[in-house]
Amino acid sequence: MAENAKKKKTSWWAPAQRHLMTATGYMIPFVVAGGIIFALSVMISGQPSAPTTGWLGKLNSIGAAGLALFIPALGGYLAFSMADRPGLAPGFITAYLAVQIHAGFLGGILGGILAGYAVNLLKKIKLPANFRTLSSIFIYPLGGTLIAGGLMVFVLGGPIAEIMKALTNFLNGLHGAAKAPLGVLLGAMVGVDMGGPINKVAYTFAQTQVNTLPFLMGGVGAAGATPPIGLGIATLIFRNKFSSEERDAGIAALVMGTMGITEGAIPFATADPIRVIPANTIGAAVACLSGFMFGCLNHAPWGGLIVLPVVDHRLGYIAAVAMGAIVVAVIVGVTKKKYVAEDHTENSDDDDDIDFDVQNF
Repeated sequence: MAENAKKKKTSWWAPAQRHLMTATGYMIPFVVAGGIIFALSVMISGQPSAPTTGWLGKLNSIGAAGLALFIPALGGYLAFSMADRPGLAPGFITAYLAVQIHAGFLGGILGGILAGYAVNLLKKIKLPANFRTLSSIFIYPLGGTLIAGGLMVFVLGGPIAEIMKALTNFLNGLHGAAKAPLGVLLGAMVGVDMGGPINKVAYTFAQTQVNTLPFLMGGVGAAGATPPIGLGIATLIFRNKFSSEERDAGIAALVMGTMGITEGAIPFATADPIRVIPANTIGAAVACLSGFMFGCLNHAPWGGLIVLPVVDHRLGYIAAVAMGAIVVAVIVGVTKKKYVAEDHTENSDDDDDIDFDVQNF
């Protein structure tokens, strides 16, 4: 009986996880393009607020467009993953409606799920042969949008908006030590798989609430920069523990870290996961916790040092990244063994000895 329950749990969780990861993967480019362009416009303007006039104002509007679309994209591609192309329009529209009624990222996810289910239910209806050619471009998108959009606007949107409001008020009410568990949890999630599904859950949670809870990105943005910067620092301080190729990768990791690209740490984690992954997890947790404690507010849904122009308490944000990166560098540097190049000459001698023995035999 327990085995059947386990199978039942696995049967729904595996596809749900796959659909969410697919949707998140499609959403991330909207966040990357929008967030970086938004941050660049503010950085170039030299002012702490978003520019609204001139060419910088127009540049900022490009970034703002990407940021306005990423929750609809999350819902749209979630429905696309569930119901294929007919689910795309219903998912986008329903998630957009969720944003309009202030249901936030939870509404966007629910909108995508509703649209996907609605289209899949419509697909089960047997249609005359004459209508099948129209089903994918007319019947399913229209019916799915009416069903999912109607449920969002008339039934579910209001309660979800209230839940989001309560969640926002609760998180805004956290002070001091009360923020510590959340900071450690989100930071550890960011660092443990460096851009993988666990990382994306933490990032998406913070990104989708950047307008109402910017302190979340203040910690998560610092945590995302920590693993690659920490590993880059480790290759500079503990040079004898890395190969020349790894030292070159360390320079690239430093650059990627400042740009908020956590994936810069992946080559090191692949080569030495036992030492690097725990170091990244601990260091990112320290950075996120520090960002929370220093009261850093990041108004862009992105991380790294590139977002400094839109960060309140910038010195605290820099300190959070530095503290986390130093933790990563020290743990890796202390635990990692000294690098020893392979002696290919010795291997060649062994091969010669074998050949010699065979010949004598």
